[in-house]
Amino acid sequence: MESNAVITKVLNGTILAVKSVLPFSLDIQKPSFLRQPFEQESISVLIGMTGDIRGRLIIEGTNESMSKIGESMFGMPLEGEMLESFAAELGNMLAGNMATSLADTIMDITPPTVIVGKTKLYGFNEAINLPISLEGAGTLHFIFMIEM
Repeated sequence: MESNAVITKVLNGTILAVKSVLPFSLDIQKPSFLRQPFEQESISVLIGMTGDIRGRLIIEGTNESMSKIGESMFGMPLEGEMLESFAAELGNMLAGNMATSLADTIMDITPPTVIVGKTKLYGFNEAINLPISLEGAGTLHFIFMIEM
């Protein structure tokens, strides 16, 4: 499959997953390219993608945005280890839903790795950043490092 078609398919699958999992009004922003390193300020979830579409997905946000998402879904703000555990589960829900939405493509996901604090990530040439703003909860960045 052509690389542009794969990227479009993954981005559309991500938007469908976010719409079905998160109870917020969304503002899908324009995707952009990132070069290494990716610099994180707060918290993210790293999930590997295997099968027909291979690479890595990072879902990055702030502690505040993750806590507000948790509060909207579970009725209480989250912090500390509960917030980190929730971030991993949120990554699982979103990536799993995305993989399911790519019905004609085989894509599996690896268990999530939560990354906390200021971090720089290397090991990729180029990545695609899809920012999605959630009304009242900030912005999540979906960063795809797809291997072509």
